[in-house]
Amino acid sequence: MIWAISAGLLGLLALSIPVGIVLFLLGFGVDAFFSPFPLIRGLGNLVWSTSNNATLIAIPFFVLLGEILVRSGIATRTYSALDRWVSWLPGGLVHANVATATMFSATSGSSVATAATVATVAMPQAEKLGYDPRLFSGAIAAGGTLGIMIPPSINLIVYGFLTQTSIPQLFLAGLVPGIALALGFMAITVVICLIRPELGGLRRTFPFPEMLRALLQLIPIILLFTVIIGTIYKGWATPTEAAAVGVAGAVVIAALFGGVSVKMFADSILGTIKITSMIMLVVIAASFLNFTLASAGLGRELQSLLDGLGLTPTGLILVVVLIYIVLGFFIETLSLMVVTIPIIVPLVVAQGFDPIWFGILMIVLIEMALITPPVGLNLYVVQGARKSGKMSEVMVGAIPYVIAMLIMVGLLILFPSIALYLPSVLSGS
Repeated sequence: MIWAISAGLLGLLALSIPVGIVLFLLGFGVDAFFSPFPLIRGLGNLVWSTSNNATLIAIPFFVLLGEILVRSGIATRTYSALDRWVSWLPGGLVHANVATATMFSATSGSSVATAATVATVAMPQAEKLGYDPRLFSGAIAAGGTLGIMIPPSINLIVYGFLTQTSIPQLFLAGLVPGIALALGFMAITVVICLIRPELGGLRRTFPFPEMLRALLQLIPIILLFTVIIGTIYKGWATPTEAAAVGVAGAVVIAALFGGVSVKMFADSILGTIKITSMIMLVVIAASFLNFTLASAGLGRELQSLLDGLGLTPTGLILVVVLIYIVLGFFIETLSLMVVTIPIIVPLVVAQGFDPIWFGILMIVLIEMALITPPVGLNLYVVQGARKSGKMSEVMVGAIPYVIAMLIMVGLLILFPSIALYLPSVLSGS
């Protein structure tokens, strides 16, 4: 049954059928051929129970927050400010790509939105200043992946919802690995540009007073992040309430910088509707598929398969990592999460692993899927913003950053405290 479902999934995706529809079709197929009971009768109740959850309301709020910051011009000002602080490093403006993605990730919650924002702002600078298009675009694609690791992350909200894990704890757990990945991306850029200086373009320095003035552009974003995450960690607001406060704060910031207009609000709301509709369709369809898979006994079949391999707990994690790397080549990231979580997480937790730690490990693997062909969404987003050149340039440019993610996967397995230290300290345990 496992192989039949996998073949069906890949075959339907190859036909360019929307992911949510593919998941529904697989659910109907499993129900018809593998499930001993006619589960289709409960579809309406399942759709309602899945979507009727207050936690999921945080998703459109965080999407709207990111849309407002992009369309009001705040992202452009952030990029310009960070340019003045990091362009002296080997690699120059490439570091501003990563730094801006890190800052924007702390408010947007979405990797694709982060990559699109930075690409739109940064790409005009690449040719003008003589940067290698591969490294420059690859850094943007990789930096964009931080949007689902650094809180507030939409993917972590979905993981917490599906596993009944504390979302504030997940947000805390993602902070250190997210920042470490950003620093790792910058370190790899430095090494590459020290070996091949011609790839890094022009290194620029700015007068210190100008650098200090640029910090004023960053203060609103830092305050917004502090308010959103601080209220969640202090217990003053749920993630949904904090997201609503964040939207209000984004509107105030946009007004202060003169970015508020009727068109800005209309475009932001329309973008939010499109993205949220896509996310909810995938979540609901995946819930139905997971329901049919559980009824058909896939969980037991997979458990028997893994037990037959005689794996140690560490061996099981390595197999899971390999599964996610392979599936990440072919399946869109949110779909990969919601399809596999109900099957994989119980197996991992049964071996004694912390579900919060595994959530962060999974997010790193999901990040990797965003920049590995043929389905790496961030690669296509960046290529779309370039409007010229070959897709292969973006793919090649992202390879060094995939290596950084693999290193982070290894570090998380060897040192789980990288993810668990902040949650344990701030929770008082």
